[in-house]
Amino acid sequence: MKYDKCECGGKIIGKKVRVDFRVGDEIIVFEDVPVGVCQVCGERIYDAKVLKAMEHLARGRKKVIKRISVPVLEFSFAC
Repeated sequence: MKYDKCECGGKIIGKKVRVDFRVGDEIIVFEDVPVGVCQVCGERIYDAKVLKAMEHLARGRKKVIKRISVPVLEFSFAC
């Protein structure tokens, strides 16, 4: 896929990345997702077809390859 320049002016190149995708209260982790990544600011540019495919796969969960445990912490910040 060909990408335009990023809003910051940086070059965007195609990569495959890991994506944490939230469905309700659950997080689905996708590996090897094709995405454009800015070499300057790190912004990710997703193709609409890729986003729709992730949503479809997350809701169907027919091809779960593994399960992982994720720790959940409550955030507290004292000023």
